[in-house]
Amino acid sequence: MSLDNDCFYCTGDERITNLMIEICKLEASTLYLFKEQTYKGRCVVAYNGHKSELFDLNDEERSLYMKDVARVAGALSKTFSPDKINYGAYADKMTHLHFHIVPKYENGPSFGGTFEMSPNDKVLLKDEEYNQLMNKIKENL
Repeated sequence: MSLDNDCFYCTGDERITNLMIEICKLEASTLYLFKEQTYKGRCVVAYNGHKSELFDLNDEERSLYMKDVARVAGALSKTFSPDKINYGAYADKMTHLHFHIVPKYENGPSFGGTFEMSPNDKVLLKDEEYNQLMNKIKENL
């Protein structure tokens, strides 16, 4: 598995721990809870190994990774009952393959549009609240 020493997904340093909390390892990826919770349940599914694009994966790797993405989306749907799940694969500067899995709610922020990567009014939780969210997600994986 290839790694990039400049990539926070690969190194697992404070750059990632300041933004996300690891929930668990999946078949081809790692699931993280995004600390900023404007969109309740927002997670990131990061590929295990440093790849930049979906087309960099062979058929088997891509199948396993997308299976993880779908599994997480299903767990978030079951856990939070959102009106829609958004998928974001924005990586202009962060070249590690990852998807933001973002539950959206009809009367919530940005419904009907693209979710905000870094909302101005950040919603941060207490440690116990993060733990409760992560436990609920794990129960539904």
